[in-house]
Amino acid sequence: MAEKQFSGILNGAVPGEPVKKDENSRRGNWGNQIEFVLTSVGYAVGLGNVWRFPYLCYRNGGGAFMFPYFIMLVFCGIPLFFLELSFGQFTSLGCLGVWKVSPMFKGVGYGMMVVSTYIGIYYNVVICIAFYYFFMSMTNLLPWTYCNNPWNTPDCTGVVGTPLANATFANVSAVVSGLTEIVNRTKRTSPSEEYWRNYVLNISDGIGNFGEVRLPILGCLAVSWVVVFLCLIRGVKSSGKVVYFTATFPYVVLTILFIRGITLEGAISGIKYYLTPQWEKILDAKVWGDAASQIFYSLGCAWGGLITMASYNKFHNNCFRDSIIISVTNCGTSVYAGFVIFSILGFMANHLGVDVSEVADHGPGLAFVAYPEALTLLPISPLWSLLFFFMLILLGLGTQFCLLETLVTAVVDEIGTDWIIKNKTYVTLGVAIVGFLLGVPLTTRAGIYWLLLMDNYAASFSLVVISCIMCICIMYVYGHKNYFKDVEMMLGFPPPLFFRICWKYVSPFIITFILIFTVIQYKPITYNDYVYPSWSLIIGFAMALSSVICIPIYALFKIAVSEGSTFLERLKNSVKPDPDWGPALQEHRKGRYATTGPESVEVRPLKEELKDEGKEKLKEKETEKKDEIGLTIPGSNGSTLNPTPSA
Repeated sequence: MAEKQFSGILNGAVPGEPVKKDENSRRGNWGNQIEFVLTSVGYAVGLGNVWRFPYLCYRNGGGAFMFPYFIMLVFCGIPLFFLELSFGQFTSLGCLGVWKVSPMFKGVGYGMMVVSTYIGIYYNVVICIAFYYFFMSMTNLLPWTYCNNPWNTPDCTGVVGTPLANATFANVSAVVSGLTEIVNRTKRTSPSEEYWRNYVLNISDGIGNFGEVRLPILGCLAVSWVVVFLCLIRGVKSSGKVVYFTATFPYVVLTILFIRGITLEGAISGIKYYLTPQWEKILDAKVWGDAASQIFYSLGCAWGGLITMASYNKFHNNCFRDSIIISVTNCGTSVYAGFVIFSILGFMANHLGVDVSEVADHGPGLAFVAYPEALTLLPISPLWSLLFFFMLILLGLGTQFCLLETLVTAVVDEIGTDWIIKNKTYVTLGVAIVGFLLGVPLTTRAGIYWLLLMDNYAASFSLVVISCIMCICIMYVYGHKNYFKDVEMMLGFPPPLFFRICWKYVSPFIITFILIFTVIQYKPITYNDYVYPSWSLIIGFAMALSSVICIPIYALFKIAVSEGSTFLERLKNSVKPDPDWGPALQEHRKGRYATTGPESVEVRPLKEELKDEGKEKLKEKETEKKDEIGLTIPGSNGSTLNPTPSA
């Protein structure tokens, strides 16, 4: 008996409640709620928190950027996060199954799958490069420290001079000081940049010149996919255990790097550069646009991952609380990472005698060029490099777990047979193999061009369109009153007034603003001095449209196959909730979701449901008065209803 109680506690049950291994035994649930929170934190907190936010912050007014950033978090980020979590949790279905709410909009789910596929392909390539740097850091001397390597050019100028047998830190500082004049006079090519371009990537002269596959990168890509597959081999049951490490250890590494960083000379100047507010920039629309975009993209909205992760929650889990915890943690991590990055960059700028802006960068340039170069200035530099790249690997894996699980869950839920559910591992393996094969072209000499193209087009404005249509469908097609009632039935309390207003008006407005801002601010992609040819930009737009085009195509298909003699009749029938819409388990299908037959579910308008509920309450009160001795009352479906609510 004691063992059963202990097992129940591990599975998230409250002492005194009936012990259940899984509330949804067919589909499975998280082992406990901590696993869901950690997985969602790992999903939301990714590489962008480290290599994008700090750069955006200093570029858009330093500390002044925090004001629009947190405004957007409150009015757009947290409400959208809560909306997607509650959407998935209510139905216990992935990003395809949830659209039983209004079948005509199922194309939104397919769009989410397409976006997750694109991101999953190139995101794992970034992780594999971090794996490569991690392996290359297992040495006494980091290979990007000096300019005396076969891949270096005459333009290379190292920050630590040339290798000296008995050089001390003071000698190194003297050499660096001597280089200051050269650095100020000409644009320096660092050994870390040449290591990145000429050795790791061996980059070609253009996106059309693929060249050979970089075998070391290909090997690391295989390692990355194997790790992801093994961690997801049992779905959320295995990944839920892995995240105890992958979601928490990056904070340990960040703290170690932060403590080391702030003890370095020049670190304070870097942090000042990061945080010093330029209040005049608050009036710049671009600052607000960057803040809104960063909140939207960093939380992972419209990828399908939030819906998928929440679908494995127990029905009455407080996802409102979880959405606030996860969103705030994500944004707090971004701010904290800024201190880690700019303390080291300030130290590097101090040694070079240049402004912090000369060494600041973002994206791959920060992760694989600027920061690694700064680490070469530290004593025991391989140790700090190992820690930094191990942190990047864990941050990337946390997001990649959810991207793969999103695709697998969508496939399994859509097919829905007992065989596919029992053999979900084979689906996971199949998706991982396909993902690896599609990632192989990104390991060629032109891979970095394609990676950046996918990052800038495949997962940009299409996410905004998907999120906007999702809000419109739930709030205005299905009906906000219906959805508020669903959330109240699930959580035990209605959504707070603030969130109801945000869902109906504020968040859609901000999403529209992001879309307009993205279009206005659009500039053709470049990589350093390389300008992408027109044909590659057409491919980029095609990738962006490939996810959005799913929405109208499926809508037209659904209207065509719906019942009705006229177009309007078919349209009305195509947007009506599916009879199976609602909670997955029979025990949770109450009110307008109550079963009227063995398989049919009646979904009635909210006004009728409220009238019927009022009549039921009056009948219950009359029954209680007549039946004070607590007799049980047989239910309409043959079950026994107890006047005392069950736990």
